[in-house]
Amino acid sequence: MRLVVPDPCLVILCGPAGCGKSTFARRNFSETAVVSSDRCRALITDDERDLRVSQDAFALFHQIIDFRLRYGRFTVADSTALHPDARRELRHIARRWHRPVAAIVFDIPEDTCRAWDARRERQVGAAVIHRQWRMLQEALERIPGEGYDQVAVLREPDVANARVDVA
Repeated sequence: MRLVVPDPCLVILCGPAGCGKSTFARRNFSETAVVSSDRCRALITDDERDLRVSQDAFALFHQIIDFRLRYGRFTVADSTALHPDARRELRHIARRWHRPVAAIVFDIPEDTCRAWDARRERQVGAAVIHRQWRMLQEALERIPGEGYDQVAVLREPDVANARVDVA
């Protein structure tokens, strides 16, 4: 599967923990283009898992995205983006700078997410994945009507082979 997105734009990665978003981002985008909520936590406390700083980490996450889009830089938002308000805020930032918004949704089976999570150094556990996977089911229904310029849904066989061209 090949996706083509414009440059500049904001690409929002959406999916539960363990679905392969960050791996997909590393494979398809430059390191500087990817703004990760986990990385923002690490920048604050040296620990991507430190949920105490989530509010500050997301303030930083949104600020970096805002700066990049203001200066016309292609940007990828790497967070779960499962809550409608989280996606709305990201779309709002992009629209402020008149940038198109693409959503790439990772519709990966819950069992696969749990298996992939178990192999990660930084595991979130089955209960978190179950909750996030249920949120994904709601997001899959809502996202087509949320006003994106482009929506792509990646399923398990697509994730490993999908490529993104930034044009």
